[in-house]
Amino acid sequence: MRCPYCGSEDTQVKDSRPAEDGSSIRRRRICPDCGGRFTTFERVQLRELMVIKKTGRKVPFDREKLVRSFEIALRKRPVERDRLERAVSGIVRRLESSGEVEISSEQIGLQVLEALKGLDDVAFVRYASVYRDFSHAEDFEKVIAEINAKIARDPGLGS
Repeated sequence: MRCPYCGSEDTQVKDSRPAEDGSSIRRRRICPDCGGRFTTFERVQLRELMVIKKTGRKVPFDREKLVRSFEIALRKRPVERDRLERAVSGIVRRLESSGEVEISSEQIGLQVLEALKGLDDVAFVRYASVYRDFSHAEDFEKVIAEINAKIARDPGLGS
């Protein structure tokens, strides 16, 4: 693994441990050349997934882009990082085990919406406003009415 500080290709693993519910390995590394310390994560990749964009263009699936989408929607919301990571890992596992090599960006977006619905209502509305391309206040009102109806059916969800 190349050192992010000096570029040396000779780094050493100092500590390894399971991370993210055992779905990855966290490794603490040190560079003998500059003394820099950094962390890497190793994950199992079942297959190389390709994302088909709305334009028809195909790009490799990027887990970090998925994480960033969650982070943006959840910015300044009281959701622990491990819940975000579990949601992302769950989506990646479902995509990889679906048997499909090419996944539409729309399918991924729907899975993100579903995950956010269970994590945080505000984050769900934020993501939905971009994903569904809201252009009027009524679009927000419809989604909020859906959430309120869900809470009315199960009052425990509103707390």
